[in-house]
Amino acid sequence: MVRAASADWAERALPGAEHLTTRAGDDATLIASELVTNAVVHAGTEVRLTCRLEEESGALVVEVTDRHPSRAPHGGEPEAPPYENPEHGRGLRLVAALSEAWGITYRPGTKTVWARIPVGGDLAADGTQDGEESAEETESAGSADIPFDAYVWEAEPEPGGDGWRAPRPYRRDGAWLGRGALSFLAEASDLLAGQLDEDLVAALTGQLIVPRLADWCAVWLEDETTGHGGWSDGARAHGPRLARVWHADESRVEELSRVLEQDPPPPSDPLSTGPVVYPWPEKALHLTEGREEDSGPGTALAYRLVAGGRPLGTLVIGRAGIGRFPDEVTGLVEDLGRRVALAIGAARQYARQATISAVLQRGLLPGAVAEIPGVRSALVYEPHDKGGPSGDFYDLFPAGPGRWCFAIGDVQGKGPEAAVVIGLVRPWLRLLAREGYRVADVLDRLNQLLLDDATEAADAAARALVAAGARPTAPGDGPQTRFLSLLYGELTLVEGGARVTLASAGHPLPLLLSPDGMVRTVARSQTLLGVVEDATYTSDTFELRSGDTLLCVTDGVTERRSGSRQFDDGDGLAAALAGCAGLDADLTAERISRLVHEFGARPPEDDLALLVLQAD
Repeated sequence: MVRAASADWAERALPGAEHLTTRAGDDATLIASELVTNAVVHAGTEVRLTCRLEEESGALVVEVTDRHPSRAPHGGEPEAPPYENPEHGRGLRLVAALSEAWGITYRPGTKTVWARIPVGGDLAADGTQDGEESAEETESAGSADIPFDAYVWEAEPEPGGDGWRAPRPYRRDGAWLGRGALSFLAEASDLLAGQLDEDLVAALTGQLIVPRLADWCAVWLEDETTGHGGWSDGARAHGPRLARVWHADESRVEELSRVLEQDPPPPSDPLSTGPVVYPWPEKALHLTEGREEDSGPGTALAYRLVAGGRPLGTLVIGRAGIGRFPDEVTGLVEDLGRRVALAIGAARQYARQATISAVLQRGLLPGAVAEIPGVRSALVYEPHDKGGPSGDFYDLFPAGPGRWCFAIGDVQGKGPEAAVVIGLVRPWLRLLAREGYRVADVLDRLNQLLLDDATEAADAAARALVAAGARPTAPGDGPQTRFLSLLYGELTLVEGGARVTLASAGHPLPLLLSPDGMVRTVARSQTLLGVVEDATYTSDTFELRSGDTLLCVTDGVTERRSGSRQFDDGDGLAAALAGCAGLDADLTAERISRLVHEFGARPPEDDLALLVLQAD
């Protein structure tokens, strides 16, 4: 596409196309290849490649956008030894070597890596073409679509500097305070809102600040439980973690990070968000190639990040060549810091809840499924909400000498309410099975257990209302009936296979695949558990012979949607299972899961669980 675009521009004699050369086209093609490969391999989402021609200079700009901004572009790994084949290409090191400038732009839901390839004219010492602004000024400043025209990076030749450019101090614009600043903060709030990873918040903060407000910035994050940056009694107990460093010159980030890691912000008032002076990192921003970095030492300020009365970290900004930051900038960064702190606090709250949910989920599911001699098993379990308890559950456990029991179920609702029901049902299943109850009797008792539990919950809620003097609840208010669908079975070994007895309570019916590709159901539909008082359940028994495969699924499989169609329309699940004839249990489970995912263009909107049992 890049070569075709270059040829088309040259053929149409577009402005700037006269600067195009074969070398520039080859460089642009190679950069596009590296960036697209990087995005495909490490982001795993759809990728958009944009190639454009700058009219005045003829410079080529290549942009690659993916939809997974929390994954940083690949390229910082150490190179493989010369005698080994490297696992990856040279990635961003190659892009940096071939381009005039490159960078990363974050937007809500996307990440763009861009590179600017010079095609004509001589390069100045800073990598810019004569008479042009640097790419850091033009590309990075406008790449996030955030209007900011009050403080301008003005460049001019430095006397005796052989073309080396130095920034002037900020230009003040009073009208901007009522226009640009508010727009900047509004866009920043929109960019930070909903971010669920504190490191991504730190990365976005750098994108917002550099180079609009500062040459570089750094974000330290700390454990809010220690407070005071993790310092106690003048000693560093658990110091802050350097989460992100940004510099207008990408090549300086690594060295600046090493220096800043050795000099974290000193202890200060943990609840004061105002700026305090931070030591200028001389070791990182020193003389380079015989020229002074930027225009010499500058000013750095540190801002505490505080949310809800809790210190979460520190934001540091720096600008070379100025004695102090203008008051407008310090006030703007302080306002931005409050928004960053709120975003970090929200991300940490989400992380805590996700951790609790993950621990709860692990406790609601078996640590491992039992191994049955002569019967192979495979399981696929994919909760829709990775951050909360699922409504689907499964189990496969020994119930006595020569007996194994299995279950796969789906609870009404999700979240804590579903977790309560699963925490009630699964232990009772194991207890009743090991006490020797038949399959149908287990369902009878589980049904009564759920109804009794719902009655007790309703009585407790009514007593609480009476004690509080509240009005009686209207129909539909108060605790809801807890019900679930369940497929439960028992397996005993016999010569040539296993004998299976099972029952379905409102659950998708199990399917049996024979070696010749024939598929049939092996259970009858019955009422959901926890709905009908005194319901009586029955079971079905069949032989699982050598090569037979039993498939049990939840409704997340059968009701997977693609527009108005469902996966099991027209016995779609049976047809998919018939295509698995000759496959082992693991491959059968993998194939069914893949077909379910490929059925719709969008990701599944429900939990998925399937269990495969196959006689050797």
